[in-house]
Amino acid sequence: MQNLLAEMRRYGVRNKDLSQVLSLTDRTITNKLSGETEFTVSEALAVRDAFFPGLRISYLFAETDNPE
Repeated sequence: MQNLLAEMRRYGVRNKDLSQVLSLTDRTITNKLSGETEFTVSEALAVRDAFFPGLRISYLFAETDNPE
């Protein structure tokens, strides 16, 4: 999740922005970003499409900085 958090900082995307796109509470977004709960595939696609269309899902949601 470190890549997603880094890209959010780089592009100025806030947790509230994710909650609006995904129609989830701020607490749920916090849980997902901390790894307490997982993003669904449709949620990951929605985040990528809304904020990071040029980046790969495998990069954004990798568990480490180097997924391959």
